[in-house]
Amino acid sequence: MQRYDTSFSLPSSAWVEKVSAEEVETVAQQTGVFNEEEEEEAEEEVTPTDSDSEAKVPPLESKNGKRTEGSRGGRGGDAGGGGSKHSMFTWFVVLALLGVWTSMAVVYFDIVDYDSVIARAKEFHTNFSEVLQGKLKAYDSDGDGDFDVEDAKVLLGLKEAQRASVGDSPDEKTEKDLGPGLHDDAAVPLPPLVEDDFVPDDPRDSLHPQDDDVGTIDTSGVLVEDPPPAESTAVESGHFVTSSKFSQEAEAPVTQAEKEPERQTDPEPQRETHKEAEAKKKKPKLLNKLDKTIKAELDAAEKLRKKGKVEEALKSFETLVQQNPLSPRARYGKAQVEDDLAEKLRSNDMLQRAINSYREAAELPDATPDLLRAALKRRAERQQFLGRMRGSVATLGLLVQNFPDDVGLKNDLGVAYLLLGDNKGAKKVYEEVLAVAPDNGFAKVHYGFVLKSENMIAESIPYLKEGLESGEPGTDDGRFYFHLGDALQRVGDDSAYHWYELGHKRGHFASVWQRSLYNVDGLKAQPWWTPRETGYTDLVKMLEKNWRTIRDEALAVMDQNTGLFVPEEENLREKGEWGQYTLWQQGRKAGNVCQNVPKTCSMMERHPEATGCKRGQIKFSVMQPGTHVWPHTGPTNCRLRMHLGLVIPKPGCRIRCTDQTREWDEGKVLIFDDSFEHEVWQDANSYRLIFIVDVWHPELTQYQRQTLSTI
Repeated sequence: MQRYDTSFSLPSSAWVEKVSAEEVETVAQQTGVFNEEEEEEAEEEVTPTDSDSEAKVPPLESKNGKRTEGSRGGRGGDAGGGGSKHSMFTWFVVLALLGVWTSMAVVYFDIVDYDSVIARAKEFHTNFSEVLQGKLKAYDSDGDGDFDVEDAKVLLGLKEAQRASVGDSPDEKTEKDLGPGLHDDAAVPLPPLVEDDFVPDDPRDSLHPQDDDVGTIDTSGVLVEDPPPAESTAVESGHFVTSSKFSQEAEAPVTQAEKEPERQTDPEPQRETHKEAEAKKKKPKLLNKLDKTIKAELDAAEKLRKKGKVEEALKSFETLVQQNPLSPRARYGKAQVEDDLAEKLRSNDMLQRAINSYREAAELPDATPDLLRAALKRRAERQQFLGRMRGSVATLGLLVQNFPDDVGLKNDLGVAYLLLGDNKGAKKVYEEVLAVAPDNGFAKVHYGFVLKSENMIAESIPYLKEGLESGEPGTDDGRFYFHLGDALQRVGDDSAYHWYELGHKRGHFASVWQRSLYNVDGLKAQPWWTPRETGYTDLVKMLEKNWRTIRDEALAVMDQNTGLFVPEEENLREKGEWGQYTLWQQGRKAGNVCQNVPKTCSMMERHPEATGCKRGQIKFSVMQPGTHVWPHTGPTNCRLRMHLGLVIPKPGCRIRCTDQTREWDEGKVLIFDDSFEHEVWQDANSYRLIFIVDVWHPELTQYQRQTLSTI
C-alpha cells in the first residue's frame, strides 16, 4: 500500500537584505565594482521597531566598529566638505544612475525629463542588483515606497523632502513638510542591523519579525499561538491552534471592515493589549549553551535547508553532528533535513532515518524543553504517517510524562490510542483530560465517540453534543455529527436530523440522507436503482436465473449447523438475530468458504465488477423473526448493493431506503445505494434469507477502481 503523501508544503519566508550606505560607498570608491563576498558578509536581517518612522534615526554600528550618525545636511546641491556624510555617495549614485544629467540651465528652468531619469536609474540598478537590491528605496524621500519622479526632484534640490511626522503609524501617514533642516536629500540611514536568525517553518512567524529572538527557529510540532496583529500592520491573517493531526482549523481572517473600528479607537489600549499578547507568547528556545557557540554554523546549514538544498544541508548538519556529537540542535536539524529529503524522494526508508534522528536529538543531555517537545512531537506524527501506531503511542506517552500539564499533548495521545484501536486506552486519557479541563471540547467529542463505540448510547450524547457546540478546533469532524445523529435516532430523538443537516451544511455529508464519509465526488446519487441504470444487466440476469442453485447451497451451509453464519458485528441491530456468511471481502475471497458453495462462487467469478469491488462484500444474510436494524448508512458512495431474495416469508419483511419502503421477492434482485440511510424490519414468522452482492458504482473509471483504498 502506498503510504507516502506529499500534499502540502510550507512557503518559505522572505528575507530583506540591507547594506549600510557607508559600506557601499567605501567599496564603490575603492574598487569601482561591488564585491560579491563582501555583500554576503553584509547580509543581515532587519528588525523593524516602533521608532522606524521617527525623524531621528539611531546611530549605526558598522563592521569596523565605528558608529555612523544619520546625517541631516542641506540639499543635495549643497553637499560639500561640511555637508552630509553621505553627500558624496549621493552624487556618485546620481551621476552613475543618470550619466550626464543636463546642463544647469535646464535644471534651473525645471525641464528635466524625469521619466528618462527613472528609466536610466532602473537600468543602473539592474546592473548592480546583487548589492543594490532594494537600495533605491533609501532615496524614497516622500515615503511612498519607491524611487520615482518626486524623489528625483528632491535629489536635484527642486523640492523638499516630505515625511510622516514622529508617531505616525503606517496606516495614518500623511505628507507633511518637516521644515528647514529636517528634510534629508542624502541617503536615509537604514534601521539598526541585527543578526540573522533561522528561518521559521511557520510562515506566520514572518509576520512578526519584531518577535525574533536569539535561538528561536522553526519548531515543527511546537504549538505556538500568535498574538493578534499590531495596530500598525495591515496584514490580514488567521492563526492556527491544533490539538492533533486531524484538528487543524484556521480562524476566519479579519475583514477590512472589521479592522476599521480598531483604527478609530484610542491607540494606547491597543498597544497595551498587544504587549499583553506578546508577553503570553513565548518563542521556543531550541539552542542550549553548546548550540549557541556554533550558532553561525547552524544558521548556515539551516539556510541551505530553507532554500531547498536538502542534500547540501544534510552534509552540513552531518558534519556538525560529527564535530559536536552532544549538540541537540545539530541533530534536530539533521532530522529535519532527512524528513524533507524523505518527502522529496518519497522514501519511507529516509523517513525512518528521520524518525530515529528525532529520537536521538530528544535523548541528548541538556536538550532544551522546547527542542525535546518539537522533536518528539514531530517523531510521533511521522510514526503515525508510516502506520507505526504503537511507536507513536509510546512517543506521545513520553511527551506527556515530560509535559504533564499540557492538555493538548494528552488529547494527541488519546487520538493515537484510537488509531491503534485501543479504545480503553483512549477512554482513560480523555477521562484524565476532562478531570482537569471539564470544558475541553476536543476531549468531549472524542470521549463521546468512545462511549458510543461501547454502545453507551445515551451516555455518549451529551459529550458529543457539547463538544460539537464548543466549536473548538478538531471538533468539526463528520464522524462526530454522524455518531451524534445515530445516537439520537436510537433513543428516539428526532433532533438527529438537525445535526445531520448541520453536518451537511458543514460539508461532511452529501445530503441529510446520504451520509457516507468515504466518497468520490460527482457520482450519480439516488437511493434506488434499476438493473438497466447500473449497466450490470448480465449480472442481474445470472443471479435471477440461478437463484434456486444459489439458495440451495446457502441452505446446505445453514443446515450444517457448524456456525459458519456469524452474527452481525457492526452493532446495527436494535433487537433480534442476524447472521452472515461472507464469500468475498474487500475484493478478495474469504479463505476456503467457496468449498461449501462451489457453484455460487463459480458463477460469481465471471463478474469482476462484484468480486473485484474493494469497497464491498459478497455474502449470504439470514435474519430471524423479531429483528430490527437501526437506520444507518454505508461507509462509501463508491458501491451499489444488490439483494437477491432466496427465502422470503410473507408478509413482514421490508427495507426502507430514504423515504421509500420495499419488500423482497424470491428470485428477484433489489438494487439500492446503501450510502443513503436505510432500515430493515423482519416481522415474519420464519427466517429471511437473501444473497448480498456489492458492485462498483458504474460511473467509476477503471483507474479509480484499481487505485481506491479498501473499506
